Amino acid sequence: MNPGLRIIDMECNVPYGAEHERTAAAATTAAPAPAGPSTGGAGQPAGYGMANYGRIFRSRSEGNDPRPRTDLDGYMKHIADLGIVRSVPFGVSNPETAELMRRYPDRFLGLARISIGALKGMAGVRELERLVREEGFRALGVSALVDCIPASDRRYYPLYTKAAELGIPVRIYSSMNYANDRPYDLGHPRHLDQVAMDFPELTIIGGLGGWPWVNEMVALVRRHPRLHVDTSAHRAKYLGQPGSGWEMLIQFGNTLIQDKVLVGLSAGLVGQPYETLIQEYLGLPLKDAVKEKWLYRNAARVFGLE
Repeated sequence: MNPGLRIIDMECNVPYGAEHERTAAAATTAAPAPAGPSTGGAGQPAGYGMANYGRIFRSRSEGNDPRPRTDLDGYMKHIADLGIVRSVPFGVSNPETAELMRRYPDRFLGLARISIGALKGMAGVRELERLVREEGFRALGVSALVDCIPASDRRYYPLYTKAAELGIPVRIYSSMNYANDRPYDLGHPRHLDQVAMDFPELTIIGGLGGWPWVNEMVALVRRHPRLHVDTSAHRAKYLGQPGSGWEMLIQFGNTLIQDKVLVGLSAGLVGQPYETLIQEYLGLPLKDAVKEKWLYRNAARVFGLE
């Protein structure tokens, strides 16, 4: 593709491995059931709650699976040939992520997804520390979409404290959600502001770009020295399209916050081949040195790879 190109993908849907891995993934989902309003159920219309994502994204519609239907070893070789040197697995459980890291050392970055609905208080803190120290996970992941609790809620603070102590970043869901059984703005970037004020030593990644509050996201990334943003779940061709709402990210991402943008290709979610998605990023109106930072260098620094 492009000789010398290196990419760290912040959101990667990996294929299932052996059949026992498929069974384990079905039994242990990537995130526990939300603690807030129920999804569907008696008296609720079809497609209500989290099921509404199936209407928004074709890859999430009934019967579809965003995880590629291909051989895992072949998949890993394919993305390596394209320049993807590291990936953050998405849509998998913590145990499956740990198994991927054991099977492919130095190819995956483990995001310890801790739900305060399932692991309350110190139970979540102990599990985070175990995953980092014993399994080699490199970051904490929390999701207001899953927990129905905004990221600035004090119940997350023991986890943030432990992440700061361990010297790992935390990736926080920062976008509008489409689950129409809970508030749409649970992931508003304003919640990152309070966390960054209370934990100035904590490295934070605002996942999913803050859409549709892109301007606020960019302003906060500029405001807080350890706050970053990733582009997961969004195609680069829309980031560079006038009138899309991403103009401020492109402008400041090419200048003042060029060291603070990370890329999530989200190939499984958006339903496009990696080759297409990579070329879309290479085609953005950014300086060549900035493209290298977005695609690799910024994430490598945040995760302590170099």
